[in-house]
This record gives sequence, C-alpha cells and structure tokens, in this order.
Amino acid sequence: MLLPDKHIKMSESLLGLGSFLLSTLSKPMTVDTMWFEYSKAREDGRYPAHHTFENVVLALDVLFALDAISIQKNGLIEKCV
Repeated sequence: MLLPDKHIKMSESLLGLGSFLLSTLSKPMTVDTMWFEYSKAREDGRYPAHHTFENVVLALDVLFALDAISIQKNGLIEKCV
C-alpha cells in the first residue's frame, strides 16, 4: 500500500496521501491539524480515498524519511522542499 500498482490507485497509496499532505502544508502544522485538513478534504470530495489516522501518520513518516518534511522543536511539521 506504500506505492500504487495496478490494483491500488495513487490516492489509496501512502505516497499519494503523502503528496496531498505535502500540498496542504503551506505553513507549519501539527499532526492533528493535518488530520483535520485531510478529513475536510475527504468530506468535500477533494480527496477521493478513505484513510485512517494511522495512515496519515505513516504517510508523514514516509515524508520525513524522504526529507520532505521536518519537525520543529515545538512539534510543528514544516515543509523542507
């Protein structure tokens, strides 16, 4: 489920979710704020796939491992790219 393939759409993969989270990260946010932004986008129909809170955290872990995000000392997540 990390990467899309012929049975998993991009929006259902952690990489796709991570790209959505990265695009919403215009200013430093907490994990809870990012979950709220995803939930709002899901309800509005702007994001087509359902993910759990654990998947959001895993997508953030992938972004952190790729050095796309960093964590400030106060716990806020910021974009590195």
